[in-house]
Amino acid sequence: MDLSSLKPAEGATTTRKRIGRGPGSGKGGTSTRGHKGQKSRSGYSKKVGFEGGQMPLQRRVPKFGFKPLKRVEYKAINLETLQELADGQKLTAINPEVLVNAGLIAGKHLVKILGRGTLTAKLDVEAHAFSKSAEQAITAAGGTAKKL
Repeated sequence: MDLSSLKPAEGATTTRKRIGRGPGSGKGGTSTRGHKGQKSRSGYSKKVGFEGGQMPLQRRVPKFGFKPLKRVEYKAINLETLQELADGQKLTAINPEVLVNAGLIAGKHLVKILGRGTLTAKLDVEAHAFSKSAEQAITAAGGTAKKL
C-alpha cells in the first residue's frame, strides 16, 4: 500500500451538479427549476416567515404588553454581596467604582442595593437607589446610605 492507491470512502465524494450546460447534460434548458413561476426566476428569495401569501403567524398572533420608553433599569446588588466584598477587600466605603473594579457591574450600569442577606460591617454605601429594607439594614449596622 502506498499514497497513490489511497481513495476516499465509498459515497464520501460526489460530483457537483452542473446546470445550464446544454440539453445533452440533462440539466439544460430550465436548469432544474421547472417551468415558469416565482421560483424559476433569477433573483428569487423568499422572506423569512413567508407563508405563500397567507397572513404570516407573527402578524396573526395578537400583540400584548407595554414597554415604557423612559424605563430605568438598575443592576441589583444584595447586602450579602456587599458584606462579602467588604470582608474580602477590607472596605469601609462602597460606591459604583468599587463594584466595577470587583467585576459586579459595568461602568454604565445604575446600581440598586437590595435587602437580601445580613450586613454586619459599618459601610458608607453610595448607589443610585436603595430598597427600604436595605437602607434600614445599612443604617442599623452604623453605616450611611447615600443616593447618587
